[in-house]
Amino acid sequence: MSEPKAIPVSEVMQASAGMLQKQLYAIFTTPVDGLGKVLENLETHLGFQTTLEKEGVLFAAGPLWTDDEQNWTGEGMVIVRAASRTAAIAIAERDPLHQCGARSFTVRPWMINEGSMTLRLDHSSQTYSII
Repeated sequence: MSEPKAIPVSEVMQASAGMLQKQLYAIFTTPVDGLGKVLENLETHLGFQTTLEKEGVLFAAGPLWTDDEQNWTGEGMVIVRAASRTAAIAIAERDPLHQCGARSFTVRPWMINEGSMTLRLDHSSQTYSII
C-alpha cells in the first residue's frame, strides 16, 4: 500500500473557503514512565490549565481514555489558541507535567471548519450545560 498523497494547506483552505477555518493547535501529551510523576504533579498541571483558560489561550483540554472507555493511562489532549506551532510548543513547554519530565508531548496544527456547540442557560436555577 502506498503512502497517501499530501495536499498543500493552501488547497485545503481554498476547498473550504466558506467555512470557519479557525487555526488552533492540538497538544498530545503522554506519560514518560508510568503514572507516578503524573499523579504527583496533577494539581499543579490543572492549575496551569486553568490559568491558560483565564488568559483565553485554552480552547479545550482533558484526559484521553483507553479505547474501551474504562481506564486512563495518563494521556491527554490540550487544544490551544496560538499564533504559530512554535508558540504552541512554547505553551506546552510551560506545563508543569512536561517541565518535571512526567509527560512528553507533540503539537499538531488543527483547523476547525465545521461543528457546533450549544450552551443551555437556565435563568431560574442559575445553571448551565453544554449540550
